[in-house]
Amino acid sequence: MEALIVTENHLYDSVFARHEDKTTPFLITEKGVYSRADFAEHVHRLGNALVRAGLRPGDRVAMQAEKSVEAFALYAATIKAGGVFLPLNTGYTAAELEYFIGDATPGVLVARPDDEEKLAPLAHKVGAGMFTLDAEGQGSLIDAASCESPEMETVPRHADDLAAILYTSGTTGRSKGAMLSHRNLRSNTEALAETWKFTEDDILLHALPIYHTHGLFVAGNLLAMTGGRMIYLPRFQIDEVLGHLPRATAMMGVPTFYTRLLADQRFTRTFAEHMRIFISGSAPLLAETHVEFEARTGQRILERYGMTETGMNTSNPYDGERRAGTVGMALPGVSVRLVDAKTGDIVTPGGIGIIEVKGDNVFSGYWQMPEKTKESFREDGYFITGDMAMEDKEGYITIVGRDKDLIISGGLNVYPKEVEEAINALPGVVESAVIGVPHPDFGEGVVAVIVPEGTVTAIDIKNGLSETLAAFKQPKEIIFMDNLPRNSMGKVQKANLRKEHAGLFRT
Repeated sequence: MEALIVTENHLYDSVFARHEDKTTPFLITEKGVYSRADFAEHVHRLGNALVRAGLRPGDRVAMQAEKSVEAFALYAATIKAGGVFLPLNTGYTAAELEYFIGDATPGVLVARPDDEEKLAPLAHKVGAGMFTLDAEGQGSLIDAASCESPEMETVPRHADDLAAILYTSGTTGRSKGAMLSHRNLRSNTEALAETWKFTEDDILLHALPIYHTHGLFVAGNLLAMTGGRMIYLPRFQIDEVLGHLPRATAMMGVPTFYTRLLADQRFTRTFAEHMRIFISGSAPLLAETHVEFEARTGQRILERYGMTETGMNTSNPYDGERRAGTVGMALPGVSVRLVDAKTGDIVTPGGIGIIEVKGDNVFSGYWQMPEKTKESFREDGYFITGDMAMEDKEGYITIVGRDKDLIISGGLNVYPKEVEEAINALPGVVESAVIGVPHPDFGEGVVAVIVPEGTVTAIDIKNGLSETLAAFKQPKEIIFMDNLPRNSMGKVQKANLRKEHAGLFRT
């Protein structure tokens, strides 16, 4: 197997080789502009610091730190030094980190200065060197890097060597570390560049976190590979986003970004008309948001679908119809099929099945979990995503929910998304989440959790659904909440809702 060639196959070195002058911007930040040469110098100093700290090829570098240029550079530096990057959600507590650090056994742990004292015992326990990095890009890691050379040779790695480990959310048990190779990351980046037509002329507004696939791999790798630049914001704040949007050509975001833009009257058709593309992912985009966005701006949001384990799998077309409520078709080099959950047979167009994926983008398995890895793949190499979907005759795929979210009430299948769409179309409903909880007669009872607007009542909801849904699909109980519980990427935490309301039908 051939090692990765530095100037042609390394995601970041390939950019640096073409842009070594100090005049080509890469990151535009609140603190100033960083050229590719500036960024390369950060990467090289950090990479040399990691090696001096004892990092060997294949060792993990775990980071729980706020978004900064230096945190982003640490990712590239880890790859350049032959390590495996392990970004950790900044919201994780010390108790949660104990599992991740104990499981991944990193060689280096980078944490926020305020967390150093409580995390030091965890680092010591696994023999990890520990550094600090704050939101301003300062800390003991930067102090160590400042003494290092601004030049560094890339440590050769094979295409199938690990580049990163990302832990899944763990809503149904222990979090699993998805092992992603250099081949996985590069192939997916190439497919996205081709599909979304990114070039060195693009300027991406980047307001996503970088501990997640979306902000780190989809956005960061793509702009690095294609030679574009990023307006690199610490987080999504409406005034900052609107202030920078006129300079951008592209934006990636979670659905919440787009609903916040639509809620601001400053965001007009004229304001957005210069943009080449708006992309949404990480959580389902409501069809009404898609329609409202087009009515306001004249542009159709491009929605895609991916997973921690696979990167991106499908996308609505750049040229062609972007259908509201769908995630488009398979990306180049990715094979997608829908199969019956019980028989494993491929479902016919219009039928509902579990999405299975195969391609160079698909991860090699779960860290330290061989049995879980084995049960996640078919014998022919397809990864079982657990997402349920429907494919139309034109190949557009619509996600209908997770297999674990499927409700079986009285022996009949109820797909939450179908019920949610019917509820969301009713007057006085902002959004909804439909779950199944234990029921003494039906096995599971359908429950709708609704964020209302105005004076809508449960009777209004039930009356509104009586003509659109079969009786077995209609909620047996309706609960109103001010907000739906979501994780940091905007996904509704249905597992939390099921747990909270598990005793609803107990007698």
